[in-house]
Order: sequence, then C-alpha cells, then structure tokens
Amino acid sequence: MNRLQHENSPYLLQHAHNPVEWYAWRPEAFERARAENKPVLVSIGYSTCHWCHVMERESFENPDVAAFMNERYINIKVDREERPDVDAIYMEACQILTGSGGWPLHCFLTPEGKPFFAGTYFPPRPAYNRPSWLQVLQHLANIWETQRDTAYEQADKLLSHIQNNDRIFLHPPHSDPAIAVEATFTPASAATVVQRMREQFDRAAGGFGGAPKFPSTMAIQYLLQYHWFTGDGEALEHALFSLEKMIRGGIYDQLGGGFARYATDREWLVPHFEKMLYDNALLVTVLADACKLLDSLQLPGSGSQARLFRETIEETLEYIGREMTHPEGGFYSAQDADSEGEEGKYYVWTQAEVLDLLGEDGALFCAFYGVTEAGNWEHRNILWRQHRFEAFAADHQIPVQELQQQMAANRETLLRERRKRIAPSLDDKVILGWNALMCSAYAQAFTALGHEPYREAAVRNIEFVLGQMTAGAQQRPAHTWKGGRMQHAAVLEDYAFLIAALLDIWQITFNSRYLTLAEKYSEQVLSYFHDTESAMFYFSASDQTDIILRKRDLYDNATPSGNSTMAHNFQRLGLLLDRPEWRERAARMLLNMKNTVERYPLSFERWAGAMLFETYPYLEIAVVGENAFEKALAIQRRFLPNMVLAASREPQSGNPLLTGKTGQTDALIYICQNYACQKPVQTLEAFEQSIRTHSIRSAHSI
Repeated sequence: MNRLQHENSPYLLQHAHNPVEWYAWRPEAFERARAENKPVLVSIGYSTCHWCHVMERESFENPDVAAFMNERYINIKVDREERPDVDAIYMEACQILTGSGGWPLHCFLTPEGKPFFAGTYFPPRPAYNRPSWLQVLQHLANIWETQRDTAYEQADKLLSHIQNNDRIFLHPPHSDPAIAVEATFTPASAATVVQRMREQFDRAAGGFGGAPKFPSTMAIQYLLQYHWFTGDGEALEHALFSLEKMIRGGIYDQLGGGFARYATDREWLVPHFEKMLYDNALLVTVLADACKLLDSLQLPGSGSQARLFRETIEETLEYIGREMTHPEGGFYSAQDADSEGEEGKYYVWTQAEVLDLLGEDGALFCAFYGVTEAGNWEHRNILWRQHRFEAFAADHQIPVQELQQQMAANRETLLRERRKRIAPSLDDKVILGWNALMCSAYAQAFTALGHEPYREAAVRNIEFVLGQMTAGAQQRPAHTWKGGRMQHAAVLEDYAFLIAALLDIWQITFNSRYLTLAEKYSEQVLSYFHDTESAMFYFSASDQTDIILRKRDLYDNATPSGNSTMAHNFQRLGLLLDRPEWRERAARMLLNMKNTVERYPLSFERWAGAMLFETYPYLEIAVVGENAFEKALAIQRRFLPNMVLAASREPQSGNPLLTGKTGQTDALIYICQNYACQKPVQTLEAFEQSIRTHSIRSAHSI
C-alpha cells in the first residue's frame, strides 16, 4: 500500500493499493521533489468519476507504468472535491494549454509547483488521436532532463496567464457605484440577458444548447424571476418546459428519485449516471420556485405541471434522506456512475426483466417508460417518460388516477428488485458548501410545500455543520468532514453558501442566532478573502499557504460562484442588518461584472440574478403580532423572489426591519422598500393586493 492509506478521502483511498507511490497534496511531496530535482505529477479526480476509474485500471494498476512513474516523478493524487483550490489552478492550466478540461486531470509541475504541461485522460496505447500515457510520461521526463529551461519558461508564462486571466471579465465603472446603480441596472439590461439566453434555447428538448446537456438551474431560475417582474411569457414557458423535460428524461431516476449530473444527449435520455449532492440541491431549489410561481399565477391548465414539480421535490428529497444523509444530519457528496465495473449497470433494464417482474402490468409500463426489446442504450433500457399521464391515459382509455397508481406500484416493484443489485459506491465525505446548498434546498422546499420534516432536516443540517465543521476561537469552518474528522480550510464558496443557508434558515425559524452567524461569517469573508484591487474575493483564504497562487472565483459553473453568491448575500444582509455599505459592496461587484454578464449570461447566471435584484429592488417585509410566524410562512408560500422578511410576536428594536413596528393579536404586515413603508395590512389577501396595486415590482427606470 502507498501513503494514501492514511488519508480520509474516499477517492484517495481508492488509489491506496496502486503500485504508484502516491503522495497526497502535502509539503513532503514537494520537499522530496526539490531534494531529488524531479518533476511533480499531479493526478486530480474524484471518487464518482468514470474515466478516473478507467485510467486507474488501465495505467495506475500496471506495475511497469507505475515503476516508470516512481522512478522519474514525484506523484501526487488529489481529490478535486477535497481540494477545489488546487484543482482550480491546474484545471485552468489545462484549459489554456489544450482548449478543454475535465477529469481525470494530469498536470506536470516543477518542484516549486509551477505547471508546464497538462492533459486529461490518456489511454494505455495510442488511440483517439492521443498518445499513450507511457508515451506522455517518457516525453515529459525527457524534456525535464534535456530542456529544463524550456519547461521553466513555459511554467512561468502559464502561471502569469492564470494569475491574470480573470481580469478580462472585470470592467470597473468610472463613476461612484452608489450613483451608477440606478442608471445602470435597468429593464433593458435585464432584457439583454434574456435575449442572449434565448439565442441558446433548445425549443425542442428544453434547456440550452445541444449535447452534452447540463441542467442550467440558475439560468432557469433567472427566467422564472424575469417572468415575474416583466410578464415575459416565453421566459416562463421555456423555464417550465425545460424542467418538465428533465423530469421526464433519463437524467431523472424514475424509480429512486434524484437527478444525475448531466445528459450525454440532447433529449435528456442518457445520463452520466453519477449523482451529485449539489445538482439535486439546485434542482430542488428551482423546482420549489416553479411551484410557488405557478401557485401565485394560477394559470389555466398548470395544475398537472405543478403536481409534477411537487412530486419530484418529494421524490428527490426522499432519495436524499434515504441514501445521502449521515445519521447525524450531514449530507454525503455523491454516488458513483459505475457498479461492478460498468457505467449505469445499476440503473438499466432489459425488457425481459421488466416483463418478468411486472407480469400483466409489464406491457403498459414498458409503453409508458420507453422500454423496448432492442433497448435505448447499449441494448438495455433507461427508464424515461415520453408521454404525459393525461395524454397516455386518454390514448389507452384508462382513468388518469388509476394509471398513476398502477405506475407507482410498478415503480416500487422494480425499485425493490434494483436494491438487490450491487449499488454504486458512495462518496461519504461531507462537503461544507454542498451541504449548505442542500440545506437551502430543504428550506425552500419547506416554504413551497409546507412539509414540516423539510424544515427539521434543514435545521438539523445547519446545526450539524455549525457543531461538527467549525473549530478554533473564531469558529472558522472546515471544507470537509468524514468520520468525525475535519479537513482543509473552507474556501470562498463554503462560506458563501453557508451564509446563504443561514439566511434561508433564519427566514423559516426567525431564530436571531442564525442571522448573527451570517453576519459573523460575512465579516470573516471580508477579513480572509477580500481582493481590494477588484472588490471581488479570492477562492482561498489569505492564510492558505500550500498553493502557488490565489485565484478569483467568478464563473457560475455546476455550482454558483462564491463571488456571485456573496453579492446576493450582501444585498440581503445589507437590508436585514441595515448595513448600507454591504449593499454598496454588492452593487460595486455587480457593476464590475455587468458587461461580462450581459455578453455571456449562461456562464454567469447567478450574477445575472443579483443584477436583476438591483433592477427590481428588494421588498422588506415585516410581520409583527401573536401569529406573526404563521403569517410569515404563508407569505413565503408565494413567489416573491425579491423579498427579505422578518417576523416577531412582539415589537423589537434589535432588528432593523422590525424596529418601530407595532403588532397586535392578528399580526400586522408591513411592506417597505429602502425602509419606507406603506400602511400595514392585516390579511394575506390585502398583502397580495397591496403588492399589485402599488407596483412594488417596478424597476428603477419605470
């Protein structure tokens, strides 16, 4: 066994038996590289990565390949989920050198950690227009021995490029941001974002662009919000259509609930079968928004779609509770795509298997879920719904409710059988940022559906995080936890998502402790991550010493960027705590990014959402009286994306939104903007009418 046997990461432990003498990302690896004057090979992946498993079997388990690696290189294995700061630096090097990236990622470094070559998967023999892994190793070892100056020159150029690459996205305004906001964030700016998104609409299959196809949840959320503010019907239609197509596709686990990471095809049929915690968190959140919006709009014929979204939230969170939750309340990271060495084997079916299990119900089930003798993927079948229940029931002359009940019973039969199979492996480490995203998802699902267990799960998780993943006098958070052991310093997105989750928990509990902690961790972000030059934040903290440079985190990728999330956080906290300097900070960040967001909104979706809330400013809702909490939760059942809310049974002076506001037995509801309030109302009907008649959704320029 190699040194990885002492690590905590499931991915690193997978490689502990390799004949390669792997190090983890630790100082002793670089100390040895300097002492022996050898290049460093960093191999980066994660435990549920299919091609990482392939390359391990093909190359890292090969004794001859391992012997060459051990002789000529110092070899380091990195779990990208455990060390996203390391991954971000060397992935950018790969993208600069090759024009693309992915995992497994392989980067060749000088003993000082500077990259001079990078690539992704390499086969055991030359194929796919790629050299073999051994050829790459031999070529770069030769360059190190004979052209070392060239390697260092390349490394210095790469490092400089990485250091400055994100500056192209920043366009600081030439005027005071406090003055520029109202003139800059206009309905025209928001419309530009939607128009750029519209150019990428897949009107046949939903989502954006072609294959491979990712959920793009933040873009869909933006379209829902944009419709609410403007009434744009196409934005709403495409958002709802995209969600429905995903739910009916193979990217959604039709038996067990939960979404896979992405689809390899345009139609959402063939997933990349791994399931990630963060994807499911973001999808539950946007589905909760869709449910609330449909309930608020009361559109004719939208009932079946709203039911579909509610059922999907319920099924997905049932899956999270059943398979992805630690007994103490934390959430696990991911489930593998592979089982028994085959991608997707756990999830797919032959028609014969289905017919044998379901008997006389089998033919109808196969017709509804697209199961055929030939199969729809590698001679087997991925379950998906090509039909809506209503249309299918009419075609087969079956009452809709009877069809739904029969399909539910059939799915349960197949699920019981599936559980007898060898399941994909579970990455059971707990990642702070991903947990915070799922915590927020549970909170949003609670506000949409009203299920008390969702609130309980959200509170239990936040308490787990606060109790198990913070340490020291300042209670600074850690990035990962597993088996009672915290590891690695939290990065920007950990802080940002945690602050957002604390605010979401605050609004379903009104426990002031959570608001206080959100303020505390925001202050830590300003202390340890702030880049004074750009007004943005670095991905890693200022006291992080084992990486070669600090990058700014700007892209909204599979998860939102820490910077865009902090812009949202400062918008909300600026109002909840009456800290205008934080609102101005958010505005300056957004002004720096405005031109980039308008040009490339599908790479900066959460930035676009924060810009929307400068165009259509936040509502400040205060509810005071004996039944304040009940009314506040009822208000949150409505779709009001630009809302911060505070509630108290008694008048308070400690919270700026509640200061000076009196209540009574039947609570009063105050509707304010910029701390200027209308006359309070008492009923939810009057609240809704007040919002509509006073045009509080109006934009700056209207």
